[in-house]
Amino acid sequence: MPAPAKPEPGPDSSHGALVAALRPRPIPVETATIATGPLVVSVLEEGQTRIRHRHLISPPVAGLLQRVALRAGAVTEAGKTVLAMLEAQPASFLDPRAQGEGEARVKGAEAAKLQRESQIERARSSLQLAEKEMARAEKLNRSGAIATRDRDAAASQVDVLTRELHTAEFALAVANLELAQAQAALIQAQTPSSAKPEPYAILAPVASYVLNVMEESARLVTPGTPIMEVGDPTDLEAEIELLSSDAVGVGVGAEVSIEQWGGAPLRGRVSVVEPVGYTKVSALGVEEQRVKVRVDFLDPLPPGKTLRDRYRVEARIVTWRAEDVLQIPAGALFRRGGDWMTFVLEGDKARPTKVEIAHHNGLAAEVRRGLTAGQRVILHPPDAIADGTSVQTTPEP
Repeated sequence: MPAPAKPEPGPDSSHGALVAALRPRPIPVETATIATGPLVVSVLEEGQTRIRHRHLISPPVAGLLQRVALRAGAVTEAGKTVLAMLEAQPASFLDPRAQGEGEARVKGAEAAKLQRESQIERARSSLQLAEKEMARAEKLNRSGAIATRDRDAAASQVDVLTRELHTAEFALAVANLELAQAQAALIQAQTPSSAKPEPYAILAPVASYVLNVMEESARLVTPGTPIMEVGDPTDLEAEIELLSSDAVGVGVGAEVSIEQWGGAPLRGRVSVVEPVGYTKVSALGVEEQRVKVRVDFLDPLPPGKTLRDRYRVEARIVTWRAEDVLQIPAGALFRRGGDWMTFVLEGDKARPTKVEIAHHNGLAAEVRRGLTAGQRVILHPPDAIADGTSVQTTPEP
């Protein structure tokens, strides 16, 4: 029995196949869902470490400086280590001008010493109060009465005031040295020219290290000639050079993450934003207005790691933070004229939508108007997408 013949395709079926072949295929895209969450805006800039308290050693009187034996890295003991020996020149007999200048210098040094002593008492009282507040915050935090963030703020205040007390103590030690130098200069002015004064020993003002020696050889020096620089290399802070446009959003107390120094990130806090900017030429030859920001280290260095003066660091300074912000990924935004736009997914169609954004950290942006939580937007939309374009979504990461 012969097999039945296959039916010839009709004109309607061939037309439908042609339409299906010419129909635009949906464009595959990645999407993200608009949601609320924490948002942190920060500025990242390079800087370097610096010793917070440095002291420049100089002779109080003119004379012959003997050869300096100490070198950079030498340890000094406050009031005991001899930094340099000076053979002072005998003063002119009963020089009234030199004697008057010496007496005025001694009085000024004594007043500075009294001021430093009062600063120490004030700093010590503030630190004692902060320690009591921290103890209360610890008890309240254990009972759940206050947030951990408030406890951390109290601990940070103790750290800051401890540094201030150390600063005041260093300043008092320097004031004592300046008073001793002023008294030595007065003795020289009162010494007759026929008498040769004893060599004057310049002692270390504080327990520290020799950072740099400017004068090694024996030679005649005048008052104020830099001989060496001393300081404690463990008493560090970071000095960050920010663009002035970024510095306007940075305040004292801002949180800082110190990175790329050779170890894990360290917590820090902005202590000073200098009030005066300066012009700096970038590597590309562009003039920039920069502002120096000083940062205190809050975390100790991990074992086996060291930081010294003028080491390179990177600082990520927080300029704005919020815990519950409606945000959109930065990859879903694009410009159209002066407006921010995004493609919102409606079914399988892309719809361009104007949005108003505020804070932006490069990864996400705060949405003020134009979107609601739960809407899906297209990430990195290709140029082929327009209003009403069919898209095919892939699973969100």
